[in-house]
Amino acid sequence: QVQLVESGGGLVQSGGSLRLSCVASGSIFSIYELAWYRQVPAKERELVATIATDGNTKYADPVKGRFTISRDNAKNTLYLQMNSLKPEDTAVYYCHLGSPAAASRDGVDYWGKGMLVTVSS
Repeated sequence: QVQLVESGGGLVQSGGSLRLSCVASGSIFSIYELAWYRQVPAKERELVATIATDGNTKYADPVKGRFTISRDNAKNTLYLQMNSLKPEDTAVYYCHLGSPAAASRDGVDYWGKGMLVTVSS
């Protein structure tokens, strides 16, 4: 069983920066895709960014050029550097280990508990 523990959320002013971290237990961190999602009340959880095992990254359009996802396999840690934050970035942010293919093939589909990021205007 894998546990994901997020940290780094909180309150920041518009235009500011935050760095989110997600530490994973266990030994499978390095062999699966990782991602950050976010969710606001009454809306579906949305994908923010993904990072593959080879380091290839993808970003949702609203965060391109402002957010950077990275991973440190030696530390079992996933990061999300968020710059130029906007009030519309306010959400609960979740880290995720796995992918749809990994979920169906290996049953790997792990989520952190989420943490609130609030961007004030």
